[in-house]
Amino acid sequence: MTQAVALPASTPVAIPVNEVVPWAVFAGAILLALLYLVGMDQGATSLISGSVLHEFLHDGRHLLGFPCH
Repeated sequence: MTQAVALPASTPVAIPVNEVVPWAVFAGAILLALLYLVGMDQGATSLISGSVLHEFLHDGRHLLGFPCH
C-alpha cells in the first residue's frame, strides 16, 4: 500500500512593477535597434556605411516581409 505525502502549497512571489519597468525599457530599446538593423538599413540612412550589413541580413529581411529590391 502506498502512502500519500502532503506537499506544502507554493505561493507566488509578487514582483514590484518598479523593478520590471527598467528591464522592459531596456528590452524595448534592444528590440527597436534590431528592427532598425534588419528592416530599415537600406544604405541611405544606414548607421554603418556600405552594404555589408544589408547583405548579411538579406534573408532575414525577406523572412520578416521587408522589401529590399
